[in-house]
Amino acid sequence: MAWDKLLDTLHKAYPRPQCALIHNGPFQLLIATILSAQCTDERVNQVTAVLFKKFPTPEKLGAAPLPDVEQVIRSTGFFRQKAKSIVLSSRCLVEQHGGQVPRDMEALLSLRGVARKTANVVLGTGFGVAAGIVVDTHVKRLARRLGLTRQIDPVKVERDLMKKIPKKDWVWFSHALIHHGRTVYTTLQPRCGSCPVGNLCPSAGTV
Repeated sequence: MAWDKLLDTLHKAYPRPQCALIHNGPFQLLIATILSAQCTDERVNQVTAVLFKKFPTPEKLGAAPLPDVEQVIRSTGFFRQKAKSIVLSSRCLVEQHGGQVPRDMEALLSLRGVARKTANVVLGTGFGVAAGIVVDTHVKRLARRLGLTRQIDPVKVERDLMKKIPKKDWVWFSHALIHHGRTVYTTLQPRCGSCPVGNLCPSAGTV
């Protein structure tokens, strides 16, 4: 496949895709992304509207009693572990980073509950730093369908994508594929007939 043609077509279809997690600044984005594991963005947005009203800063969230946080985020699933992650990560931001979210991959990965996907979301969407490519379930699924990788492990998928996608497009590409996976190539009913890259897709017409 001609990757440049694929990217050009995706650019025309999704010129300015946005992050679906509602947030105000890198801190809220970090917490929302941690909560989004195994949970829909819609649910996370409902929960964070309450969470950030009660605990609007790293200082407030880092000092919050775990049961109080658990109660607010219960509907996101795995709420006990997530509560520990967002409280301890907030505390770490206060104690080690002056209450600011670091713009560094290594520093982000040292926070509880943060792996490469979350770090890439924060760096790319929060700071405009293209340190890698976000690989969520949509990106992994579509990257394989489009023939961009044969890998299953998200880290290996990311490595393959970083070799094929120009760095200037890394942040945009993730948002574009996520939006495409939600609106066109869904898991339940792929709409190949209306897919803007259907004529370039090696998996078109197959489920």
